[in-house]
Amino acid sequence: QVQLVESGGGLVQAGESLRLSCAASGRTSSIYYMGWFRQAPGKEREFVVAFRWGGSSTWFADSVKGRFTISRDNAKNTVYLQMNSLKPADTAVYYCAADITRGTTLQSEYDYWGQGTQVTVSS
Repeated sequence: QVQLVESGGGLVQAGESLRLSCAASGRTSSIYYMGWFRQAPGKEREFVVAFRWGGSSTWFADSVKGRFTISRDNAKNTVYLQMNSLKPADTAVYYCAADITRGTTLQSEYDYWGQGTQVTVSS
């Protein structure tokens, strides 16, 4: 089992930045890929970024490419989603997820999920 806990959400104005954290615990050695997904009000959950837990392969959604970056602290088993130049369209609940099987952008393939953290961007 893998447990994921997100934090760092909040209310910001358009153009500002925010950094989300996802702390993993449990059988972290089984994680192959990690992902961030988000769900805006009234919309389906969508892919944001996926990255290899023990490597450098990273995929970003076109909507966030160039504005969002990923970093990690291996000692803390924590990954960070740095979100810059935020837009009202980025308003959503952000979830991190762990995939123990293969790298993918498909949320249905992810095995473990955090509880989510709310990000609200005002115009």
